[in-house]
Amino acid sequence: MKNGVGGLLVFLGAVLWLAACAAPGLTSDGAAFGTLTPGSPLDWSSVDSFVYQLQHARPERIGETGFDLVVVSIGTAGNSPDVIPALKHSSGGEKLVLCYMSIGQAENYREYWQSEWSQNTPGWLDQPDADWAGDYWVRYWEPGWQEIIYGSPDSYLDQIMALGFDGVYLDRVDAYWYYQDQGRETAAREMVDFILDFTAYARQKAPGFGVFPQNAEELGRLYPEFMEAMTGIGVEDLYYGYPRAHEPSPADWTAEREEILDQWVAAGKLVLTIDYSGKPAQIADAYQRALAHGYVPYVTDRSLGRLRINPGFEPEKDPSEWDLPPQ
Repeated sequence: MKNGVGGLLVFLGAVLWLAACAAPGLTSDGAAFGTLTPGSPLDWSSVDSFVYQLQHARPERIGETGFDLVVVSIGTAGNSPDVIPALKHSSGGEKLVLCYMSIGQAENYREYWQSEWSQNTPGWLDQPDADWAGDYWVRYWEPGWQEIIYGSPDSYLDQIMALGFDGVYLDRVDAYWYYQDQGRETAAREMVDFILDFTAYARQKAPGFGVFPQNAEELGRLYPEFMEAMTGIGVEDLYYGYPRAHEPSPADWTAEREEILDQWVAAGKLVLTIDYSGKPAQIADAYQRALAHGYVPYVTDRSLGRLRINPGFEPEKDPSEWDLPPQ
């Protein structure tokens, strides 16, 4: 992997690592720090580029690219324990692979979904999401939902781990907003506790297992123990995409989020930004602004349905070689 992105992020990661290791410049097993080799400890700080594709992902095609980090759905593994390990050690270079999982909503196209729920609704299952067909709000603090997510060989998390993923990328963490608006004052604390509990569970089985919430970055400021436990965070629409793709997000929205995300960077966390635009000038601007803060950027389609490599920002290049606009 390359080591050129976000000097602050890499520097902080190295300082934190060196404080814990006796041999400067080496990992605990003697491998050079900042490189990812088969069997080495997971080095999240060496990520310079990532791809986020939930629909139509082809592991063999992604494996040919130079992306350091890959975010795909569990279906990409095809129920085979061989697919994800092969992707991690593919021809395009070593990769870390995260599995997308929604924890604040249930999806009726996932393996855990039972058709009988439409007639015999479990207590944790709430109303459908008006904006996303097939998605349902869940009372995520309920034991019934949490047992679906983790804790047994058949649970969602345990299946992800058995397939060889390096970590999880958690969507609908911001579901706590939905319940907070309905008057549930404990919604934020319950979401944090839920994530912390299954993070601890996962790391008992696989030390170093990566956990990345998507959005709701303010939880890291409200609950420092949450930020400390997370490997990093992904955020959407930071520069482009809110409320519509191909348009700049509001300046005050961006500034407020950057102020919080800079705290994640200062804590040595990997910050991934996902912007939605197809306009070359906006793409270049999003990459440049993200890099200036030590974030790792990616600009793609809202559908997340294709492997998009933006011209001038190919993952095989060091970020110092990206086609950034003149400052």
